[in-house]
Amino acid sequence: MIAHLSPSWQLTTEHAASSYGQPVLVHRGTGEAYGPADIIQAYPSYGPMPAVDVVRRLAKTANLDKEGKALVARFIGLVPPVEN
Repeated sequence: MIAHLSPSWQLTTEHAASSYGQPVLVHRGTGEAYGPADIIQAYPSYGPMPAVDVVRRLAKTANLDKEGKALVARFIGLVPPVEN
């Protein structure tokens, strides 16, 4: 599953860094993946913050379907990962 949060960022379970259904935040330009606790600067205007806060912020303005909202919830810890 993939949820496009912005032109530069997406949540996905299809990246090699994802496991057991836990999505990772991926920079679409570089392919780098981040977990919820990783400190990143998503955009120059943001400043460094945990990836979980970046996802919360981007999700507020993203046009997400039901699956996208579920990925966000799983990433920020509201839903446990799916067992395979």
